[in-house]
Amino acid sequence: MKQESNYKSLMSPSMNRVAESAYYQHSKAVPFASWLSLRVRKKMFNRFMEIFSPDAKTTVLDVGVTSDITQTESNYFEQLYPYPQQIVCVGTEDGAHLMQQYPGLTYQKVEAGKPLPFKNHQFDIVFSNAVLEHTGSCEMQAKFLQEMCRVGKQFFVTTPNRWFPVEHHTGLPFLHYLPASLFRALTRRTSYRYWAEESNLNILTRSDLQRILQPPLQAQVETVRVLGIPSNLIAYGSCTGGREGA
Repeated sequence: MKQESNYKSLMSPSMNRVAESAYYQHSKAVPFASWLSLRVRKKMFNRFMEIFSPDAKTTVLDVGVTSDITQTESNYFEQLYPYPQQIVCVGTEDGAHLMQQYPGLTYQKVEAGKPLPFKNHQFDIVFSNAVLEHTGSCEMQAKFLQEMCRVGKQFFVTTPNRWFPVEHHTGLPFLHYLPASLFRALTRRTSYRYWAEESNLNILTRSDLQRILQPPLQAQVETVRVLGIPSNLIAYGSCTGGREGA
């Protein structure tokens, strides 16, 4: 398996000018958050490899890469996947630097809420990490999953679990346990106001995720735990009615 990239040695002057990602604006200040996040993401990556057993011919679309080059866990799929030449990645942020870091990889910028610029079932697997919670209402989240599956044959999506005691994006403990309307009303009055908008953050429980996984998706949902505490959710399966891993 490919080793983690050494960011400092790979960054060119143009990469240093990449805009800071809004998604790390608060979590980056939380002690040990990056270390813990990378540990969990490695676990989820290993699960991806176990489920699909991809090889050098497997085509993968990664939906939702980030412009961030400061956090070790950023774009972890590209760091770890052994066949970068088979990755096409898209995002609303500027991910062009990934083509410099991982030769053979293709990046394309997309617009939030718009159809992906690919043919039906063009990719063997569509992967997406920690994007679903940023796509808006439950209806919009369901549409996002449907669009992922339109362009793929199989899918693998991850999202934070609402019941983890520290909210992944704000770094605040327990506040996100409140009803969503109250959480948004309180954060809207603080420096965390970005996360008060449903279009920026709509975190899910396992039952929420199962509810938005609608046909033709045939999905299994798993819980990822840290020290016994549910931290993330994984959903994977078939977009076309076939068997997972086929």
